Amino acid sequence: MTPAPPHEDPGPGPGRNALSRLDRPLPGPQGRPLRVGLHQPALPKYRVPVFREFASRDGIDLELSYGVEPFIANVPPDGFRATERAPLRLLGRIWWYAGQFRLADPSRFDVAIFPWNTRILSLVPALIVARLRGVATVVWGHGYSKNESSLRRWIRLRMGLLADCQLFYNYGTAQQMIRLGAPRNRVFVALNCLDQAPIERAQDAWRAQPGRLDAWRRDQGVDPRRTLLFVSRLDPANRVDLLLRAAAALRARFPDLLVAIVGKGDDEPRLRALAGELGLGSTVRFVGAEYEEDRLAPWFLSARAFCYPANIGLSILHAFGYGLPVVTSDNFSGQNPEIEALRHEVNGLTYTDASVEALAAALERLLRDDDLHGRLSAGARETVREAFSLSWMVDGLEAAARRAYARRALKAR
Repeated sequence: MTPAPPHEDPGPGPGRNALSRLDRPLPGPQGRPLRVGLHQPALPKYRVPVFREFASRDGIDLELSYGVEPFIANVPPDGFRATERAPLRLLGRIWWYAGQFRLADPSRFDVAIFPWNTRILSLVPALIVARLRGVATVVWGHGYSKNESSLRRWIRLRMGLLADCQLFYNYGTAQQMIRLGAPRNRVFVALNCLDQAPIERAQDAWRAQPGRLDAWRRDQGVDPRRTLLFVSRLDPANRVDLLLRAAAALRARFPDLLVAIVGKGDDEPRLRALAGELGLGSTVRFVGAEYEEDRLAPWFLSARAFCYPANIGLSILHAFGYGLPVVTSDNFSGQNPEIEALRHEVNGLTYTDASVEALAAALERLLRDDDLHGRLSAGARETVREAFSLSWMVDGLEAAARRAYARRALKAR
């Protein structure tokens, strides 16, 4: 299964709201909150606001269990109970989480939410034990993996059907699951999002002192009308090499062009060598890794567009929070679930996948056309304000948990 095209229509029936919110209140446990145990492979910083909001909901008692993942830094929980429980690594990227069976204990939890990952061998036994012991279950994840085999896809679908409810990161994949036979009332969506509050605070602080931002731009030699930005890990899958080649094609028409690359990663030596081969010189700047929003903000506030050539994920929502139009590939099967936020000619532009000429043409449009840039910038801000908010994501989590509990309680009668 691959991601559906962005903004696929949910089709006939209740529509998107019903995939993220319940159409009517469902009964919970008598005289106490719904006890939700949620397991995640890690606790990255961007997930803390999601779980804090979930734990704050009326009638929800949340406890999180999380593991340890390579390349993901765990942070302390804030506003919810959580325990780190390291997994057993069996082979390569195959894991066994003994802590998942703790979530199947009805004396502790009414609902268990598990990561929907075919590489976690403990998942199926934990789902079965939970069912036998009367704990409602939700599997939460992408619902697909890029370039997965038919066997792995079949395993993933069967895993999903073992749970009381399936929870997806976007509407397109959820609709595909429904078409494959998943019961409509057991499928939910928690749109993957970023907490926009830190982004809003950072840009408000910089804009409140225009002299500070102007001084930063002078010091950095940055012209907001001629700067293209990439912020993420430097990984071959992100195809930053295409951005460098597009910059080489644009440089003759825009001699003051700057491509700012913020991030570190395994692909950096190759990209630096390519920049040298292309003779880009001062046209490209490798800024290094920046993680603090106040230090990232001036780059976002001083760019004309955000270019992520391929494999884009949550970065799209980061850029939209600053009102930056996004340019990325039209090969949606090679993107992550957050691609559903992108609407061509509304909040960004797509280009023909892997084509340097098409990428350069899309970037040139944004560099030249002020009206287009203004319209896409407004569309970017509206997207994160209206559709990809923290509350919408948590609505989906809560709806799936409550539906799963109601289904399990009905079966127990």
